[in-house]
Amino acid sequence: MNLSDLGSTIARRYDDDIIPRLVDYVRIPAKSPAFDPNWAEHGYLADVITSAKLWAAAQGIAGLHVEIVTIDGRTPCLFFDVPATQGLGSDRTVMFYGHLDKQPEMTGWRDDLGPWIPKIEDGKLYGRGSADDGYALYAALTAISAIDAQGAPRPRCVGLIETCEESGSFDLPPYLAMLAPRLGDVMLVVGMDSGCGNYDQLWVTTSLRGLAGGVLTVEVLTEGVHSGMASGLVPSSFRIARQLLNRIDDPATGTVLLPELQADIPDERMEQARTAGDILGDQVWTQFPWVGCSHGADGHAHAMPTTTDPVEGILNRTWRPALSVTGAAGFPSIDAAGNVLRPKTSLKLSMRLPPTVDGHFAAQVLKRKLEENPPYQANVRFVGGEGATGWNAPATAPWLKEALNTASQDVYGKPAAWLGEGGTIPFMGMLGEFFPKAQFLITGVLGPKSNAHGPNEFLHIPYVKKLTAAVAQVVAGVR
Repeated sequence: MNLSDLGSTIARRYDDDIIPRLVDYVRIPAKSPAFDPNWAEHGYLADVITSAKLWAAAQGIAGLHVEIVTIDGRTPCLFFDVPATQGLGSDRTVMFYGHLDKQPEMTGWRDDLGPWIPKIEDGKLYGRGSADDGYALYAALTAISAIDAQGAPRPRCVGLIETCEESGSFDLPPYLAMLAPRLGDVMLVVGMDSGCGNYDQLWVTTSLRGLAGGVLTVEVLTEGVHSGMASGLVPSSFRIARQLLNRIDDPATGTVLLPELQADIPDERMEQARTAGDILGDQVWTQFPWVGCSHGADGHAHAMPTTTDPVEGILNRTWRPALSVTGAAGFPSIDAAGNVLRPKTSLKLSMRLPPTVDGHFAAQVLKRKLEENPPYQANVRFVGGEGATGWNAPATAPWLKEALNTASQDVYGKPAAWLGEGGTIPFMGMLGEFFPKAQFLITGVLGPKSNAHGPNEFLHIPYVKKLTAAVAQVVAGVR
């Protein structure tokens, strides 16, 4: 292929068509069903998937079949199928994956930004969802179209775009079972719902952490009482909750104390972490929006990470468990809080797990550890403790490793790099079970400060153009 023409063609498609469509996509509050129980009534998921289907059907890709697949009571999926070209046949298939559902709004957006307010600034499209993962379908079909425009042969390509990923993909297994006979012999899975260590080269995701979570509730009274009357006699529900959390992790270091949630780190992943650490350096931790403080010697100190060693930082967020409290209930707002001892405290817990730890087993371990022998015989419950198992990529085949390095050098001028990610994509584990012989190219645009799920989330436009060109080059090389 003429790589210069390939890159310029893809860049024009983004500027003229895809970015304007992603701007419209950002405006739609297509929240995942976990955050919008009335998703069917609101119709936002139907809106974004219908819009994506209409765009796909209009691309003029020879032989493209695209349809919205539905199962009663479940979020919809979009499926596409594009035949191989120039006699390559359909015995080998490349499968693309993405999703169109979004995380909820989150607070803390810059005054001129918002989750449903698209804004392009300094080569970035701000707003919820375009990078996670609204662009994936557009990138996949643009890569296919660009290959065909070059007259280069390519294998059969199929795609599955879901609308339940941000809720743990609980609707996906029935669709996979239904569509499996139509997917064919999948030899390469291309998932563009992951991250990148920087915006300078192609990054390949080697592993994803799992997740176990639920709501911990500690109840000591049937109603609130005067704190002067009761404190010192009635134990604080918050203090009991704090004691229970201390069973799970070390409050001083954050180290998870449960051996059942730990895993050995493979030698290959250790070596890849060292290489990535050499590339990224302090960026591993400086990429986050640390709060400033004035107690430093120069008056310009800021909060610090658990470690400033790049390799340890990478391993901490990719292969070691970590507990976060992501929500709370039972607390009045500060301006409405009187001198009342609250009857109960509820905390939403999120436990990230090493890729090889079974998520459902981990959820059961958490429930047992939190509920057994409650302090002061308080009423302690841990509910909703579902788990999602992570994913550890199979060994990269030599042909794919060479193709990735070549594509990265050609498009970015630097070699490809391999890195684990701290998030969870349940689909990867499901696909690994469905297609145990498949290779995986899991990549994405969620790089430094892109802040997926948080405020001021953005899509790095120059990077996504190059990523699409790199993916096109890899797909064109599949034989």
